[in-house]
Amino acid sequence: MEVVVRLDVVMAQRKVRGRDLAKEIGITEQNLSLLKSGRVKGIRFDTLAKLCAALDCQPGDLLEVVDATEAQPT
Repeated sequence: MEVVVRLDVVMAQRKVRGRDLAKEIGITEQNLSLLKSGRVKGIRFDTLAKLCAALDCQPGDLLEVVDATEAQPT
């Protein structure tokens, strides 16, 4: 099993730019980019909560558990 980050999909659905989202939740654009690409080993709950508040979504909208064979290569 693998956790896949769907942040880019939710951002596109809501037409939110990375620069604006990063500024709103108080992280750098570089860290947001790392989150979007799934190249992180973890995320703080407070950062996840800020993302959910800014994007009006639930954590399950941003993160999905899939079989390793279904996960797209990064």
